[in-house]
Amino acid sequence: MVVADVRSLVDMDAGLLNRRIFADPQIYELELERIFARCWLYLGHESQLADPGDFLTTYMGEDPVLLCRSDDGQLRAFLNTCRHRGNRVCRMDQGNAGHFTCSYHGWSYANDGKLVGVPSYKEFWFEALDKTQWGLVPVPRVESYKGLVFGNIDPDAMPLRDYLGEMAWCLDALVDRRAGGTEVLGGVHKWTIQANWKVAAENFAGDAYHVPLTHASAFRIGAGGQSQATPGNGRSAYQISPHDGHGMGTVIISDAEALAVTQSLPREMVDYFSATLPEVERRLGAVRARMSLVHGTVFPNFSFLSVSNTIRVWHPKGPQRFEVWAWGLVDKEAPPAVKEVARLHYLQRFSPGGVFEQDDSDNWIQVSEAGRGVACRRVPLNYQMGLGHEQAHDDLPGRVGPWESDTNQRSFYRHWAKLIAQ
Repeated sequence: MVVADVRSLVDMDAGLLNRRIFADPQIYELELERIFARCWLYLGHESQLADPGDFLTTYMGEDPVLLCRSDDGQLRAFLNTCRHRGNRVCRMDQGNAGHFTCSYHGWSYANDGKLVGVPSYKEFWFEALDKTQWGLVPVPRVESYKGLVFGNIDPDAMPLRDYLGEMAWCLDALVDRRAGGTEVLGGVHKWTIQANWKVAAENFAGDAYHVPLTHASAFRIGAGGQSQATPGNGRSAYQISPHDGHGMGTVIISDAEALAVTQSLPREMVDYFSATLPEVERRLGAVRARMSLVHGTVFPNFSFLSVSNTIRVWHPKGPQRFEVWAWGLVDKEAPPAVKEVARLHYLQRFSPGGVFEQDDSDNWIQVSEAGRGVACRRVPLNYQMGLGHEQAHDDLPGRVGPWESDTNQRSFYRHWAKLIAQ
């Protein structure tokens, strides 16, 4: 497939999208090369790597990656593949280790990536192998933003802070509310969805329109608060498109009680929000302190839902399959009782068995499957909601659209098409 063909599939000025981009294997290969090998991708949280020797395994696109805090205290990432025959050198999700040994032929590597052990080095290799040249392949760029660790395969990529741009202003309301920052709770939930990764990423970036209908059952049993964050009653709601495909939707509230009504939060979380609000206002100002970051995506595949205390990554596994990796996220300085309530709140709503999480998957599967049909591909998808109604806002960054709009989805696909064309 030529790049010109891909560009013709995305017309965000008109708000039209060809569903072929959710199913075509050639387009998927271009994504791996031109998006996942160029963009900053979320690897893990610093709280998972607090001590020397701590490690976790993850992916960048479909490349397996080992993220470590080496014995010298530095955060490092490597391709999780042995330099001998390519087997993974670490198969555990996370832990603490000084060395990693390949289970195939026994090559071993220190947690700074150096090759330190080769079986029968004298007898079979005749000491001719230059071990200094055969360490683990490093991910060229590893940087952290207030506890969130990202990596980039492109050695010439812009710094992470520049990549985030005004999205960092938004993220601060998630990860920098208190002096201690945030931490993830426990382990990671992982599950697979037979759909295209972009459908999930765009949903979290800006789709408030689906909430009243898709999640109606959760609202009927009182698990979700109000079905729409419409202005009034102490609330104002917006979709914010900072730049370069990032997007978030936020409800700005007047006080903790307004937050409780809007989101049906447990009383412990409401009281905690109210008690810490003066500190957060001193740190972030009145607007960000009162943001309920309902949803957001850092392009391409890192998303969050702050009111449900979750961050997640959509790991692509082919044009019609991805893995969801999700964690609970809390303020590190929150009292243990509040952390436990927040953990249970996340499990109830957006864990694999959460009352909201289960609603979305089938929609995403059906959207993606339709991209395989010859006739369906001839009918464009409509992303025109709110087109032309974006505007600057005195208190918010980027272009700001109505709460129910496709503002952020258009930004997401416009940037996607730009990268694919490069």
